Amino acid sequence: MNLRSSWVAETGQTREDTRLTQIGATNALNPVQVRSGILPGSYDGKYRLSGFWMTNASAMSATVSEGRAVIQGDISQGAYPVTLPASENITFAPGDALYNRVDLVVLRIHDKLYEGDRNEAVIEIIQGFAEQTPKARPVPARSLALYEVTVPAGASAGNGGIPWATGLKDLRTTISSVGGILPVEGPVQPGAYPGQYQDTPDAQFQRWDGGKWVAYPQAVGGVVPNSVSASAPGTYTGQYRDGAGGRLERWTGSAWAPAVPGPYFNDTLTASYTTSTSWVSALVDRPALSLTFVAPASRQAMLTFGSRIQLVGSGSGVGFMSVKVMQGTAVHRDNSDSYAVVCQSPGNISVSTTQRLHTLTAGATYTVTAHYRTTNTALQAWFNNTFLQVVPQH
Repeated sequence: MNLRSSWVAETGQTREDTRLTQIGATNALNPVQVRSGILPGSYDGKYRLSGFWMTNASAMSATVSEGRAVIQGDISQGAYPVTLPASENITFAPGDALYNRVDLVVLRIHDKLYEGDRNEAVIEIIQGFAEQTPKARPVPARSLALYEVTVPAGASAGNGGIPWATGLKDLRTTISSVGGILPVEGPVQPGAYPGQYQDTPDAQFQRWDGGKWVAYPQAVGGVVPNSVSASAPGTYTGQYRDGAGGRLERWTGSAWAPAVPGPYFNDTLTASYTTSTSWVSALVDRPALSLTFVAPASRQAMLTFGSRIQLVGSGSGVGFMSVKVMQGTAVHRDNSDSYAVVCQSPGNISVSTTQRLHTLTAGATYTVTAHYRTTNTALQAWFNNTFLQVVPQH
């Protein structure tokens, strides 16, 4: 067996054994114990973890690649550093005749001071039971789980063997030195002290606050990265995050909302007319045109509206377009000839205006609805390419 360990064998530990296994990587688990795990790293720097990677060697055997790890014993037993300086082949027993089974591959320390009759560090297969619903057996003491391997019923070297592409479940976990940032692989484990840091597989930097892992930008008031789940709530009102599509969002206390709302826009390219001399929101062949907006903290917004207007019929008159601004059922600004865009021509004329809305209620929702009228019932006041736009002022 190529697996090397320090301070297990009663005799025969070489200077090379000691040099290979002096790892200096002990993530605290509590004041006395450390976390079991594999040292991170890869040959080309592209991967978090390549140590003890397992690949198929044949139908029923696999190759475990080289790596270094620490295996924590019980609280009074200490931690065992181990090193595999060259890859190792392991072979699985043939499958049961009727049922699948799940085998467990572990790094294991046999220390007869506490159990058994030998002192040895090994890569071991803990064979599972063949059952209708198979599961792996518990991880033995002084062991670090590497993989679960599903061995199908009837699997053998001459009968297809293990389906390596789908039959492996990676259980490897990482460690780093005290105070180091842990590159997380496998299950997320609790921290050992407030102020401990880890880097998750989705590139989120987290700090242990004594009870949970908290995304570091949240803890210091920075912008939450978009790698955080979109369903994750904010931790305080006023927190910002990088939302979908790069939109900056702000936590309102109950939901993520655009940090800079707007601009708001609505339009229609359908032409229609009215002969009404009083304000109407719907034209003969066109429903009302409106939009809603949320008032910013400044309580101000720029309102722009317009249309292409034409008067058709006999006689003279004027066509008007205005807007009514409502907050719920309350009128914030009513229709007015003074605020309207106007046309007094049988030819098509495009007209628009920009005006300031002020004394809005910050955070309240407002509705802007276009209204129209003419001064002569004998004239059809036509409106085409009609639009509304509100740009909040920040």
